[in-house]
Amino acid sequence: MASLYDKPVRTLMHDMVHEIGLTPDTVLSRDRVRSWFRENYPKIKEGTIAAHLLRMSVNSRSRVHYGAKPGEDDLFFQVDPKHFRLYQPQTDPAPIYPGNDAEPTVEEEVGELTEAGSPEFAYEKDLQNYLAKNLHLLEPGLTLFEDEGINGLEFPAGGRFIDILATDSRGNFVVIELKVSKGYDRVVGQLLRYMAWIRKNQTESGQLVRGIIVARHISEDLLLACSGVQGVRLFEYELSVSLREARLE
Repeated sequence: MASLYDKPVRTLMHDMVHEIGLTPDTVLSRDRVRSWFRENYPKIKEGTIAAHLLRMSVNSRSRVHYGAKPGEDDLFFQVDPKHFRLYQPQTDPAPIYPGNDAEPTVEEEVGELTEAGSPEFAYEKDLQNYLAKNLHLLEPGLTLFEDEGINGLEFPAGGRFIDILATDSRGNFVVIELKVSKGYDRVVGQLLRYMAWIRKNQTESGQLVRGIIVARHISEDLLLACSGVQGVRLFEYELSVSLREARLE
């Protein structure tokens, strides 16, 4: 998607730092960044601002999804989920880029190892990456959300992250929540919260928001919980493997 203003958001981030006189020993809150954009560039959506903050934070793992460019996007260091400071290359760890990000810790893993022979993805990230490249399997015309280099993988939504944010053939938003094993009824609350956030902060007039839950098994409780909810669809995934014997010379 083209920039809404003469400058892309990544350049406006640099402008903001210059205008407010941010110094290396000053901590910048996410709310202050939002306020600056609301005052100066109100057409830019909150999700796009939040994603660019992560894209331009050298220690944010999420930046690998957003196409962070060495040098150009190495502006901030994330102190905690809501606070940032200027990146200091002399003392800060080397920036994370696609391909050099460290393996996630046990606490950061979001999936569960499968039992041997189980037809499941090992981690939710495996399912996420597969579906992001094959969204047509869920619905023809479904594509990964894109905005100024930011895509819908791990899309920030109010301090949390949507597994996949997509758009349908009519330009409406589709929030996709993934579970590698069994989908329980509590996941619908999570999905509805994300849908409401997107509806409030990311949509244009007339733009709709739907939701999809994908799991290896959909529980009876989840079926019941979603039976009276409009705009939510449920999918169970199934994997298959075929083998071909290699011929020995």
